[in-house]
Amino acid sequence: MDIRQLRYFIAIVEEGKISAAAEKLHMSQPPLSQQLKTMEEELGTKLVERSGKYFKVTNAGKILYKYALQMTQLMEEAKIEVKEVGNGVSGPLTIGVNTFSVDRLSEILQEIQKQYPKVSYKILQNESFHLCQLVRNRTIELAFIRLPLNVDDFSILHLYTEPFYFVTSNKRKIIDEEVTLDKIKKCPLILPSTEGLGVHYLISEAFSRLTLQPHIIGECSDITLLLDLISADFGTSIVPETVLNRHRGYPIHAYKIESNAFSSPIGLIWLKNHSLSKAALNFVDLFKSDQKE
Repeated sequence: MDIRQLRYFIAIVEEGKISAAAEKLHMSQPPLSQQLKTMEEELGTKLVERSGKYFKVTNAGKILYKYALQMTQLMEEAKIEVKEVGNGVSGPLTIGVNTFSVDRLSEILQEIQKQYPKVSYKILQNESFHLCQLVRNRTIELAFIRLPLNVDDFSILHLYTEPFYFVTSNKRKIIDEEVTLDKIKKCPLILPSTEGLGVHYLISEAFSRLTLQPHIIGECSDITLLLDLISADFGTSIVPETVLNRHRGYPIHAYKIESNAFSSPIGLIWLKNHSLSKAALNFVDLFKSDQKE
């Protein structure tokens, strides 16, 4: 028995006779009578008791009618939901976010929510390298990552290039508004990441490129604790601008590091040669529009 036969049966019950049901369904009476007979044979029971032109629905028929209504309703809801997901109106959107987050992400998500209120979100936070792996194995569709990384497998939307800042407590003051890596190499640095991961590598590579040996006293990937340590003058650090934008109010000084010595591009990536969901495409389009403004 298929959904088409269930619709036939609903019409038969609601119209009360075969001829009226056939007219409602825009079909001739004999094929509809045959469909009813086929259903009764398949189920092994009478669904209606015939009495002249009219009939009475049996108890078995009443049960089938109840379920037929539910199943056809579910089918219609499924069609609507599938179309909405296909158009990006609803459905899940899976996004990976670099550990230090992304400027304006919350604003873009709010804009998506206004336009597509039925879209749901799964946002994972991790280091850029791990986010690339999650996109490759399709755990997530999109990811905000910090470059440079090996991104040959991905399509990339470059968002902006983020500067880095040298951060100290209020007790340490540097006259210059912009500093060089050479000038801060002897300061006690706490790196805002752990060895082998994104920002740790970027900082180490920047010093190495200039053949400088920094005075590293520790690592701390917990940004709140890191800023507490800096505020207490336990040490200094180098952080991307996003950290300062998202963690205001600490008694610290921030000095921009020369951009030609140290900066990091931020990009939105997705897997090449793989179709994105409509919700993901809408998200990418919003970011593209945001860049043009």
